[in-house]
Amino acid sequence: MTEDKNMSEPEPTAAPERAEENAEKAEEKQLNSPEEKPHSREDGTGGEPQKTDGAQAEFVHPEGGWGWVVMLASMWCNGSVFGIQNAFGILFVSLLKEFGSEDDEDLRFRTAWVGSLSMGMIFFCSPIVSVFTDLLGCRLTAVGGATVGLVGLLASSFVSSLGPLYFTYGVVFACGCSFAYQPSLVILGHYFKRRLGLVNGLVTAGSSVFTVSLPPLMSQLLVRVGLQNTLRVMCVFMALLIFAGLTYRPLLPPSPDKHTRTGRCSTLKRILNVRIWRSMGYRIWAFGIPAALYGYFVPYVHLMKHVEERFGPDANKEVLLMCIGITSGVGRLIFGRVADYVPGVYKVYLQVCSFLVIGVMSMMIPVCTVFGGLIAVCLLMGLFDGCFICIMAPIAFELVGSQDVSQAIGFLLGMMSIPMTVGPPIAGFLRDRLDSYDVAFYLAGIPPIIGGAVLCLIPWVEKRQKSRQKKKEQHAAQSMLENNHTATEKNQSPESVI
Repeated sequence: MTEDKNMSEPEPTAAPERAEENAEKAEEKQLNSPEEKPHSREDGTGGEPQKTDGAQAEFVHPEGGWGWVVMLASMWCNGSVFGIQNAFGILFVSLLKEFGSEDDEDLRFRTAWVGSLSMGMIFFCSPIVSVFTDLLGCRLTAVGGATVGLVGLLASSFVSSLGPLYFTYGVVFACGCSFAYQPSLVILGHYFKRRLGLVNGLVTAGSSVFTVSLPPLMSQLLVRVGLQNTLRVMCVFMALLIFAGLTYRPLLPPSPDKHTRTGRCSTLKRILNVRIWRSMGYRIWAFGIPAALYGYFVPYVHLMKHVEERFGPDANKEVLLMCIGITSGVGRLIFGRVADYVPGVYKVYLQVCSFLVIGVMSMMIPVCTVFGGLIAVCLLMGLFDGCFICIMAPIAFELVGSQDVSQAIGFLLGMMSIPMTVGPPIAGFLRDRLDSYDVAFYLAGIPPIIGGAVLCLIPWVEKRQKSRQKKKEQHAAQSMLENNHTATEKNQSPESVI
């Protein structure tokens, strides 16, 4: 009897201990977010998620491997799209000769709209591209866009008048470029997180390399083979872009919402992602950057004409463009790497610095009475232009997360199209009324400074929002634990506690 009694003595305390263990497990289960549920992986390559007690933990980015191939493909995409777009000035002169005369003012105005429409459509289509990226994935969207761009550019080589170019080059080719460009930024977040700034710097530097190297190549081609055959040679870049898009193999697990929600409501929420607008930091970012861009591109459009008026038609204007292009590429490499060492949303301070410097440099352009001073201004502008561009995607990942970054970037680029289109014509209007670019450049420096000041609010807002969220989670966890203890005590029988 004594032996049986001794053996049964631990049982009374076992029930409360098990109850406490069950309560602790329930608390841990409650604290786990839905995003940490297991997801299937089809590729079986790098980026394997870590598992703990049978549950999937946070996704681990491979930080290399096939990601380097994806990076090179994205670099080719950026270079091809913006290299051809930025070289339109070379095509502009050939189009004037092909369809009329260089001295025809009306023809110059109508021809300039071909390039302006093309560049504007790339950014204007971005919100639509982001929807297709969410629905079809980066690979299909990029390959389809490159194919459409190839068709548009090839069709442009067969037109015999200026009118069809508005559709073939200004709409079809530009829309294809837009659909090919945006997935090249989104796919990088599937392979890199710790090195995302460096990789974005390398990718965006591709456009600087092509912008510097393509104009001489196109000039030689126009002299040797003519306008139509030059456009057909450019089609090779778009054809290679199709193969580049095929490398965009996704790694990130799909959002849990895609598994749990079905029907028309689910599709509508995927088409119009309202979650990105719930972030106060993203709202400030999405409105602050377009506000800064009203004066941002004025120097890039009107600087050459200002130099010609200030220093004469024989001034070496091309040197200034070369300075901006080269230092922009250098800035993307330097600040892309620097961004990897800046934690979280504090990366936005790099954009603040870039806007402040570019705003001040815009105001310095009328002050420069020596050509060497303009060179120094252009060197600084190019350097911080590269800083602004290369960290756009890393900031978007920090503000909204990897699952929503596609539409976050898309809506931002779409909103950027408005100031890019409006700012330079306003500066041209001021020059016509005042017979000088001085006031236009002074005013162009104000929006970047104001926009940069607005962006300074983002880290404070994000920190405050995370603090509130953390307090809510702690309160919910404490309430759940108390409820579990109360329920355990009520369910215990009298025999189990005696």
